[in-house]
Amino acid sequence: MGRPAIVEIEPRPLPDDELIARIFRGLGDATRIRILRLLLEGPSTQKDIVEHVGLSQGRVSEHLSCLVWCGFLTSERRGRSVEYRIANARVAALLDLGVGFLGSTTGDIGSCRIVSSDSTTTE
Repeated sequence: MGRPAIVEIEPRPLPDDELIARIFRGLGDATRIRILRLLLEGPSTQKDIVEHVGLSQGRVSEHLSCLVWCGFLTSERRGRSVEYRIANARVAALLDLGVGFLGSTTGDIGSCRIVSSDSTTTE
């Protein structure tokens, strides 16, 4: 049995609180943050992104699909390769807010255990 799909085929109308939570879940993976930071420097191909993050092409493709589907990135085919770029200038502001929060919090994010609504714990 494989991993569950990372996107739902049919969007569902959801309350704003759930949609905002999904924005942060979309950012809730260090690999996706590394991809976004790379692309804030300028557009890049999937091949270059794979080399940058050091994961398999398949795994990076899943992260890129998530980021495109959720509106953080756009993709454009250029011959045999696909180029990715930041879709919304506010992505930089979201990441900057995270860095600012880290610098101003008295909490210990590194030891934070996050319990999702389905009662599973992620670290």
